[in-house]
Amino acid sequence: MPARDIYHNTVKRALQNDGWTITHDPFPLQIGKKRLSVDLGAERLISAEKGIQKIVVEVKSFVGQSDVRDLEQALGQYVLYRQIISEMKIERSLYLAVSQPTFNSVFTIELGQILLKNQVVKLIVFDDESEAIVKWIPA
Repeated sequence: MPARDIYHNTVKRALQNDGWTITHDPFPLQIGKKRLSVDLGAERLISAEKGIQKIVVEVKSFVGQSDVRDLEQALGQYVLYRQIISEMKIERSLYLAVSQPTFNSVFTIELGQILLKNQVVKLIVFDDESEAIVKWIPA
């Protein structure tokens, strides 16, 4: 099993603080003979009428020497996981969890804005000190 991201437990607690129940830690995926795992699986009741919302979350710290390189790696994993989730017909939305400083330095500039505008990636932005979810993109 790969090493956990430094914000793994922070995001886990932030989701729990936001009313989510962690269902998987990690969330297993398999395609053919290859086994992979997304960091977290979670769910929460929306309302009696709408049912349960289910998500999987890949946590990324962006602590490398290059934000662009970290983004390339995170997007590669995200796209791979999204395709496997689709192929396996898993009814969960995939999110990439990033800290508020990472969001501010990567996703508020043109490079990140292109990804958000074209809905390439869904984000959970969290505050690592308060262990709180700051925003969901798309909302």
